[in-house]
Amino acid sequence: MTPPNLPPDERIGSPAASRPPPPPDSFSLMAAPSFANLTVLSHPLIQHKLTILRDRRTSTRDFKQLVNEIAMLMAYEVTKDLALEPVEIETPLEKASGRQVAGKKLTLVPILRAGLGMVEGISQLIPSARVGHIGLYRDHDTLRPVDYYFKIPSGEQDRAFFVLDPMLATGGSAVAAVGALKRAGAQRVRFLCLVAAPEGVRAMLDAHPDVPVYAAALDRELNAKGYILPGLGDAGDRLFGTR
Repeated sequence: MTPPNLPPDERIGSPAASRPPPPPDSFSLMAAPSFANLTVLSHPLIQHKLTILRDRRTSTRDFKQLVNEIAMLMAYEVTKDLALEPVEIETPLEKASGRQVAGKKLTLVPILRAGLGMVEGISQLIPSARVGHIGLYRDHDTLRPVDYYFKIPSGEQDRAFFVLDPMLATGGSAVAAVGALKRAGAQRVRFLCLVAAPEGVRAMLDAHPDVPVYAAALDRELNAKGYILPGLGDAGDRLFGTR
């Protein structure tokens, strides 16, 4: 006899009883705080590859390939609202109307050195994108950014800039890089990272509330040395096989 206190969907033999449990609403590695400037890209393929990326057993070769793949997958989401303009073309059979991205070419700006690992994946998707470079490193004692290089294409006011860095930890380097772009005349800037800490997202929101931040995951916190937990270690060292 069916227990009277069970809802119909949960009775033995009902179709619902054999269904697998629904997937969780969020991934356990993502922190609770929400930020107006942050979009966490939870596509299953991104999360699958990110989990392998985090694993300490992942080789340098595989780590580099995974960063490329995740960056490419993220680019689909980040570019979905780019403005389009009509264009007339001629196919092998007849004239046709189409649409193409409006304005000057996109510009990818990796923060050296770890940001270089994200360039190739996005460039495969957008081969016409220009590439600039910003040289910053984080002082391990003060945790503050130190700049040593800045080079971007001309026409800054008309370009959309994607700043690339696998990690958004304290936010110091990201804030400094975006600030340097704005001083050069950039008006449309987005920041892409693989893993972010709440502290870094907050720093970006306070310093540059107009700059959207896109991440594959929002992690729990920073440790005493400024590393993201659970994180994925030092992205630069893991990309280039250094220590």
